[in-house]
Amino acid sequence: MDWIALTEAVRRRPSLGYAIAVAVSVAALALRLAMTDVFVGFPFITFVPAFALAAFLGGVGPGVVAAASGAVFAGYFFIEPLYDFALPWPSGWIAMGFYGLIAIVIIIPIGTMLRAHDRLTASEEALKQLNADLERRVADRTAELQAEVREHAEAQAQVRQLQKMETIGRLTGGIAHDFNNMLAIVIGSLDLARRRLTGDEHPRVASGIANAFEGAQRAATLTARLLAFSRQQTLEPQTIDANKLVGGMSEMLRRTLGETIRVETVLAGGLWRTRADPIQLESAIVNLAVNARDAMPTGGALTIETANTDLDDRYARAHHEVTAGQYVMISVTDAGSGMPLEVAERAFDPFYTTKGVGKGTGLGLSQVYGFVKQSGGHVKIYSELGRGTTVKIYLPRRQAEPDAPPLAALAEAATADGDVIVLVVEDEEQVRHMSVDALRALGYTVVQASDGAQALEQLSLQPRIDLLFTDIVMPYMTGRELADAARKLRPELKVLFTTGYTRNAVVHNGILDSGVAFLPKPFTVEQLATKVGAALAGAGANR
Repeated sequence: MDWIALTEAVRRRPSLGYAIAVAVSVAALALRLAMTDVFVGFPFITFVPAFALAAFLGGVGPGVVAAASGAVFAGYFFIEPLYDFALPWPSGWIAMGFYGLIAIVIIIPIGTMLRAHDRLTASEEALKQLNADLERRVADRTAELQAEVREHAEAQAQVRQLQKMETIGRLTGGIAHDFNNMLAIVIGSLDLARRRLTGDEHPRVASGIANAFEGAQRAATLTARLLAFSRQQTLEPQTIDANKLVGGMSEMLRRTLGETIRVETVLAGGLWRTRADPIQLESAIVNLAVNARDAMPTGGALTIETANTDLDDRYARAHHEVTAGQYVMISVTDAGSGMPLEVAERAFDPFYTTKGVGKGTGLGLSQVYGFVKQSGGHVKIYSELGRGTTVKIYLPRRQAEPDAPPLAALAEAATADGDVIVLVVEDEEQVRHMSVDALRALGYTVVQASDGAQALEQLSLQPRIDLLFTDIVMPYMTGRELADAARKLRPELKVLFTTGYTRNAVVHNGILDSGVAFLPKPFTVEQLATKVGAALAGAGANR
């Protein structure tokens, strides 16, 4: 048993130590008075244990008080002359000195021992505290490392997912490019055939052409979605007010989604501008809204919300391909059944759908994903079973910039007539013939060339050409090189580019160069008319 530790409570309360010193001194006096006959000639005998005990219990101070009290009591009661504080010389002084020496020899070592014990106890407490702090720090650091490991594992999983989707994207993108040229011939030819119907044909002829045209359009839409997922579609970004865009879509969404769906919009005040392709952004919102409707078969509320938001460094570290900064957020929330985690993790995969056969291509969300990523943004799904799903689109904040007039307005300014001469340059014969026929059907005068050299020759022979309509990907000389050479000959020449390949001389990272008039393949006669009219009216600087 640690007796010193038991006395620590007394030493922490000095008043108690001094009270004990007085008490043991009085007890020693009472004992000496009671045993006077036994201790004759030993005036200090009962006071030595008393001050030793007081020093042990209370420390040096109480020990000194007890020793001094014992000296006073002994000198008064047991040393001649009795009942007097005077000491005889030299015996009384010698006895008192000897008593003081004994007190010093006993009290000082006891005090030293107690101080050493206190220092040792303090050291042990400090060591315990240090160990506790160390254990806490180790636990905290372990938790941090575990969190970092989890974040790293999640980031690796995201990287693997992105790599998988990029691989699929390259494959589907390559297929889509080849399909575009074939579909350009099919759609253009069917559109021309439909326009040339007089009404005297057998009804099945018109029906067959309409069915074939609809099928080709659906194939073109599917190809466009594949290009969107693979981040290879051609985007024409503009500075967008998302509040205005969402507000303008509300009525269209109500008609599209049906009466059982209640469309609500929550638009943030002071919303920042962003820069994106408005047509593709509208398509993304419609895709999300249709998915939300399908998740609420009995109807419910669909909420479209806009907000300014900051994605910080911590969020960026946890989400691959996300750059920390300021974003405009557009979210679509439904009150449907929600998605389990395994479904939410695969929701952006192409051709993945939980809908029944024939009810979905599985490309809607993948198209949204590809468009947002290609626009430099981020998209995130939050879903809980039984509570619904929220899909948030984050598009980078952009400073407001003036936009070019809408193509439709420019197209109306240019009227097709035979006085406008268009030079069509296309290396694929069937596509060239289709383009020539379409332009002639629109009322333009057309000359044609199969490559860049023939086109430059036509420019040197023809006294006037108003518009150069050229494919970009051609052998020997690209459409961009041809346009540069042609404008050296005729600086006033308007240029309209076309191609089925999105990675080319006027499209970089999927973004159309500023000031370039461009018509992606496949296209309808109506789309061709709009783009040609806009180019003639001055859409694009045609650098």
